[in-house]
Amino acid sequence: MSLIFQNNTIDVILNAYKGDLGIYYEPYRNHVYRVFNFCLCSDITSQNEIQKLAIASAFHDIGIWTNSTFDYLKPSIKLARDYCIENNLNIDFQDDIDSIIENHHKMSAVKNRYLSENFREADLIDLSLGIVKKGRNKIMVNQIRKKFPNKGFHVFLLKIFFKNLVTNPLHPFPIFKL
Repeated sequence: MSLIFQNNTIDVILNAYKGDLGIYYEPYRNHVYRVFNFCLCSDITSQNEIQKLAIASAFHDIGIWTNSTFDYLKPSIKLARDYCIENNLNIDFQDDIDSIIENHHKMSAVKNRYLSENFREADLIDLSLGIVKKGRNKIMVNQIRKKFPNKGFHVFLLKIFFKNLVTNPLHPFPIFKL
């Protein structure tokens, strides 16, 4: 599959949250596009699937900024669901997006949810700075990373992780699931 570097849905959604994202707008936008494109490196061809991945990509971590929390899955899911309702997307469409966001930090494979597992792998590729490839083509992963540079996104994640570790030492990883 050829890479789709840009997506109008992603840009519209992220522009709506530009104020919330502040100085992290570009780093988050690049993260969103890396994950989205890593998803498209697999066998995604349906326009419905691409649209679901675009929406989930834009919203999957947004709760970090909108709710000022490291426990951001539920706020991110709510914002994505609100977006789907406002745009008259059916309940099955919404359920797939909910599952993608809910499971994107799952430690084991997501069974019976191809898009959720695809997204989980794509986010892991980005979290590992491209070291983990999950079967994606090395050249494509490197092209995507070059097109959408990190811009301090991972440093930001480390900072909020350590801040959460200090304030919640018994629950340092609220977003990770088995």
